[in-house]
Amino acid sequence: MSRNKKILLGVAILIVVLLLLSSPFLLNQGQYSFHDFWQLFFTKIFSWKAFISAFGPIASVIPASLIITFVAMFFGLLLGLFLALIHLNKIPVLNQLRAVFVSFIRGTPIIVQLFLTYTGIPLILKAINMNYGTNYTVNSIPPMLFVIITFALNEAAYGSETIRAAIQSVDNGQIEAAKSLGMTNFQVFMRVTVKEALTVATAPLGNALISLLKSTSLAFVAGVVEMTAQAQIIGGSNFRQFETYSALALLYWPMVIILELLIRWVEKSLEIKMKPGKQLRTGLSVKENPFDNGGSKA
Repeated sequence: MSRNKKILLGVAILIVVLLLLSSPFLLNQGQYSFHDFWQLFFTKIFSWKAFISAFGPIASVIPASLIITFVAMFFGLLLGLFLALIHLNKIPVLNQLRAVFVSFIRGTPIIVQLFLTYTGIPLILKAINMNYGTNYTVNSIPPMLFVIITFALNEAAYGSETIRAAIQSVDNGQIEAAKSLGMTNFQVFMRVTVKEALTVATAPLGNALISLLKSTSLAFVAGVVEMTAQAQIIGGSNFRQFETYSALALLYWPMVIILELLIRWVEKSLEIKMKPGKQLRTGLSVKENPFDNGGSKA
């Protein structure tokens, strides 16, 4: 399909969507026209004051959401790499425990996992106190720690499969070539396998990072006041939930866009680029096809 046809198709779809949205006003004429209806909504019903005033308090807790996201992602990737290596090397006992852990995490909602962490750690502390005569209390543990532990474990389970697939995608020929140069297994892993796997895993892990940022909206379950919890507090106090959540959405949106741009930049920086016409060691040009009679040399 040519570019002009794609543009026409996009315009046609947009027109159809607009007609569907305005069809109730066109088929069933009410007291107000389509234009007057939305003018009434945004001037009489929608509170611009509540909408604008919600940005400041919600933006003030953005650092809490970012801390949860990046700290949980960091430890989740470390644990995910460890689980992936256990899977690849088929370590007895540990591999079976890994399979059960991954199955459980992937088979239960993250909010349930958060409740289990938030209610289970106090019980463990109580058992420790009864056994060793200590006096640990759940009040001494920051609520954010419960959230970070839960999200890190969740990310580890999902990320381990992504990392495993990325490592397995590395060409064995490159690994054998590195070993033939005298590299140790650790050097091969760090210099060849990791770099090649990163190019494959960047996109899915970037999507996981974005999903993790949006999942921080569940942190209020553990008493952490992040962006969504702050919006709930504001909406509950002024009874302007729609305006408050609209402001929340417009704060999440640019944050995700920035993350998407960073992920694309990382992907491009990991790409191996070769200038057209550059000669390889074989003497062939990048632009030439060695199997083409016109490009072969007599």
